[in-house]
Amino acid sequence: MTNNTPDLDGITALLQTRTGDGHQTLHDADLRQLLEMAGLPLASVEPGTGIELSLAIRNTREFGMVISAGLGGETGELLASALRKGQGGVSAAADLTSGEDLLQAFKATIAYRKLEGKVDDQNLSDCFTAFISLARHYAPTNPDAPFVLECLELNPFSFIDNRIALGEGVCEYSRPTPVPAPRPVKKIGKMLHPKSIGIIGVSGSKMNFGRIILKNILASGYPASQITIIRPNEDEIDGVKCAESLASLEHKLDLFVVAIAADAVYDLVDEVIATNAAEAVMLIPGGLGETTASREPAAAMMKRINEAHHSEDGGPVFLGGNCLGIVSHPGEYDTWFIPKNRLPQGQKKAQRNSALISQSGAFMITRISHNPWLDPAYMTALGNQNDLTHGDMVNYFAELDGIDTIGVYAEGFRDLDGLHFAKGVRKAVLKGKQVVLYKAGRSEFGANATMGHTASIAGDFALLEAVITQAGGMVCDDFDRFNDLFYIADCLHDKTIGGNRLGAVSGAGFEAVGMADNVQSDNFSLEVAALSAETETRIGEILKAKRLDALMEIRNPMDINPGADDEAHLQCAGAMAKDPNIDAVVVGLDPMSPVMRTLVENKLRPGYDLGDEQSIAHQMPKMVAALDKPLIGIVDGGELYEPLVAKMKDQGVCVFRSCGAGVKALSSYTRARLRAEEIRKRFG
Repeated sequence: MTNNTPDLDGITALLQTRTGDGHQTLHDADLRQLLEMAGLPLASVEPGTGIELSLAIRNTREFGMVISAGLGGETGELLASALRKGQGGVSAAADLTSGEDLLQAFKATIAYRKLEGKVDDQNLSDCFTAFISLARHYAPTNPDAPFVLECLELNPFSFIDNRIALGEGVCEYSRPTPVPAPRPVKKIGKMLHPKSIGIIGVSGSKMNFGRIILKNILASGYPASQITIIRPNEDEIDGVKCAESLASLEHKLDLFVVAIAADAVYDLVDEVIATNAAEAVMLIPGGLGETTASREPAAAMMKRINEAHHSEDGGPVFLGGNCLGIVSHPGEYDTWFIPKNRLPQGQKKAQRNSALISQSGAFMITRISHNPWLDPAYMTALGNQNDLTHGDMVNYFAELDGIDTIGVYAEGFRDLDGLHFAKGVRKAVLKGKQVVLYKAGRSEFGANATMGHTASIAGDFALLEAVITQAGGMVCDDFDRFNDLFYIADCLHDKTIGGNRLGAVSGAGFEAVGMADNVQSDNFSLEVAALSAETETRIGEILKAKRLDALMEIRNPMDINPGADDEAHLQCAGAMAKDPNIDAVVVGLDPMSPVMRTLVENKLRPGYDLGDEQSIAHQMPKMVAALDKPLIGIVDGGELYEPLVAKMKDQGVCVFRSCGAGVKALSSYTRARLRAEEIRKRFG
């Protein structure tokens, strides 16, 4: 469809001329001229009675230039709320998509199906490419942009002979505004792996937040000799030396932890900048932008912090305020003000390979309390994002060796940080990593609550979900789904996801049915695979040896009868895992069956318990380690079976407590992994 490369000089001249005339909007003839210069030939007639489409680029606060395509006109408006996710239209960040990539996403919409050959795929891709080119050039993130296209929308329009028949359209534009100085994000490394730590706000007489932080740092194994407390008229507290002031320090701190009252923070921030006393600063106090009274002074503080970033070394980076702090296992410190006895202790994974970033510290500690096996290497609370942002942290961990999975809880993004974040997600995906996001504030009431919590502007959830999914991330809409996806992503990162074909086995009939009932996840579904003849033969041999062959029929999903013991469950699951028609296996482990070794102590049959070498607790970890494909265990039982679950999780087995949760998580995860593979092929 496109005639040639967009005539950007001609378009800029057109916008300049109309700006000189006092306009910032193009309609009718001017808009048609812009489209022609963009390389989009127009039909000489109005749209007919065919399918009405919409195509737009918009400058959004969080993601900058976003391109959207879908149903247009009155039909699009009427069906928008009735259609399932992704059926009405698609959206993507212009910087992270291509014409071909957007076309592939557009093919899932009703709009594409209703075109019925009225335009070929290449012309659609060319049309999208032209709009993407305009969006990238006239963008707030382009330092050379003469104008910013606030909105360029064709709605409705249709195709006639592969040309655009335009019904209505509008183009709104503005002059670009100054972009803040870049944050020296390389200093995040100093923050996470400090060789020296300073703290202010430690009481020498009581257990205040500052004192708890000090004790947690020391309890983590961080050397007392590398810590300095800023407290006048004190020599030492808890064996740690004190200094009179920042100005009296003998060396620059890698990390400075601020645990004083909020009203004293503003002057202290100025002092940190003036003395150049620290590379990174952690602002623990709340009240720095969450309340009406604090928003103006907090904004002024943020301005001073950004001005410091113009200095030669970029000035210090600031984490928070209103943040819980950081647990950095590689950095050997913990600045959370939560006493250690209130959280699970001890390393749960042989190799910590994940990072958890959260705007809310409480979100992190409740995730870890519920599932200690998440066990991230780094847990970072961002709070208000007065300086460092979600995008900064995700981009840092995307580059950091040894981190495979990144979990994020976000209440809101700073201006254009959504795009920065999405680019970090794409960078992580291209490096073979995975990002799981829970975005708070989806409802009006939730958005209001986030503003009162961490001074966040929640933003449009549907747009965020579209952009982050296109970037390759996994977006969750409730806490349980986040827990499950972050957990399964961490467990299965090194497993091969070859497709969406599922094998399912259980000794409980309801569970086998439940597995099949939960294969759907949004507009994606696992496929219950047909067993190969070889697999059916192998399972038949297993059942015959266990004298179960007369009690059941071989199928998928398969109910192997409550009389099946540990070995039968694992042998059947292993047979399915070896089937070339199956990509992943879920096995219900039937903890209450009298022939399963699932109890700590079996009083009716002494020795027939978890301690038996034939127990699934001993044998399943070996099978999981040997398999390249995912094998997930389901233990649907009460507190009696927590030791079984813990023992298997300790050895790296992915275990869920219900078949619905396990299969749904696997479905969502499979979709994300397959999408990530497509992204690596297309953009890598």
